[in-house]
Amino acid sequence: MKSGIRGIILVSVGMIAGAVIGAVTAEPVANKKTTLPLSEIRQFTDIYGAVKQFYVEPVSDKKLMKEAISGMLHGLDPHSAFLDEESFKELQEGTMGEFGGLGIEVTSDPAGVKVVSPIDDTPAANANVRAGDVIYKIDGKLIRDVPLNDAVKMMRGKPNTQIDLSILRKGEKAPLNIKLTRAIIKVKSVKFKALPDHMGYVRISQFQERTNSELAKAINELAKTDNLKNGLVLDLRNDPGGLLNAAVGVSAVFLPKGVKVVSTKGQVEEAKKDYLTVPADYRTTKEDDLIERLPPAIKNIPLVVLVNGASASASEIVAGALQDHKRAAILGTKTFGKGSVQTVIPLRGDAKNMAIKLTTARYFTPTGRSIQAKGIVPDVEVKDTAEGNFLDFDIREADLANHLEVEDTSAPKPVPVDAGKQKSAGQIKEKVVDEKGEEKKPAPKFYKYGEPDDYQLQQAVKYLKEKPNGTKPAKNSRIKERIEPINQPKK
Repeated sequence: MKSGIRGIILVSVGMIAGAVIGAVTAEPVANKKTTLPLSEIRQFTDIYGAVKQFYVEPVSDKKLMKEAISGMLHGLDPHSAFLDEESFKELQEGTMGEFGGLGIEVTSDPAGVKVVSPIDDTPAANANVRAGDVIYKIDGKLIRDVPLNDAVKMMRGKPNTQIDLSILRKGEKAPLNIKLTRAIIKVKSVKFKALPDHMGYVRISQFQERTNSELAKAINELAKTDNLKNGLVLDLRNDPGGLLNAAVGVSAVFLPKGVKVVSTKGQVEEAKKDYLTVPADYRTTKEDDLIERLPPAIKNIPLVVLVNGASASASEIVAGALQDHKRAAILGTKTFGKGSVQTVIPLRGDAKNMAIKLTTARYFTPTGRSIQAKGIVPDVEVKDTAEGNFLDFDIREADLANHLEVEDTSAPKPVPVDAGKQKSAGQIKEKVVDEKGEEKKPAPKFYKYGEPDDYQLQQAVKYLKEKPNGTKPAKNSRIKERIEPINQPKK
């Protein structure tokens, strides 16, 4: 077998308190002749020897080497990491969508760890843990100086055991104390439902091995009930990413066969590739062939994609591809900006149950735009609520220490939908003032995605009903006629 970077590529933004989303198979990087930096190696061995001889208490060689490796990778960028046996095992479980923990994706923060995204229907989401929350204590212990991996391990644990999180939240005068019960997290990647006026709604919470087949089945079910005739809302809000294959497959559902979804560019040849809407680039299970069997009219249904600041990696790949190909209107707020590729490389010998997660390339949209530290800017900006942003998620990839610098590109940028004509929805409102003449801002009501009081979803439906220029969507016989579902073999 040819040596090189192989396997499934990571596109998740951070660490999950319960598992790390990622790939499980990869080979060592292709052999490349390098000159050993003898001076630096000598310096390392001198420091190693000094620690062994003079540290306040004996330290094992195993611990020293593990910490040295962890530090080396952590210093590269926010997403490269050393995976010990426990982390590697949980990574493998995470790609299947089942793991133990709380169900929150987190990243580093000076005060502790910051929540990137609570995963739907998990202990964290059910306890109203929000994107942007900063966890500064776990079971009463300050974690400001605790490495991210160690903080994540503290949040993991056996199901049905309790954990106390102390949280700082923007807009709250005092810290919040939230008690959670750990559980086996079974993440349902795809949810769907019918909307009024023959429209459909599909939410993807994570990109997993079965996301492509689950999406195809959801589309088929909506087609059975004639709920795709007037459009579909694809919800990628708070979706932290997952597997690249799944992102390509989701894009393939809505784009013509053979077009580019995303490109990767890295140091070695194996890291330079264009991913197209073809089965070879997205198939992970046998059921993924359902994508090719979807009715052709799916490629033309009116489509709105919802994103926000916690939409990252795979979510940004899908949003960027649909935006570049002018296939969908992207609605919401600017995405996270995680545009780098991580490959999981298992170690050999005595460390065969361990691995490293290494950043090996950058992502680029079909027109050549870099996602890294830039994110995807929506065509139509819509805040979380009519009163403004509710989640207050104010951290992006560009805010993380050691993030990869943005690579400039001269590629053309897609033209926003009716640029300059469409006002940001929900932003033109009469101010309400108190007796002192100061503006009163009512506290927005907490809501769950896809529910009737989901303001951004309301605006997406409105967009499908009435285009930005005030006219109805253009008539198209392929869209207006009933979309027949695919024929599934009898069980």
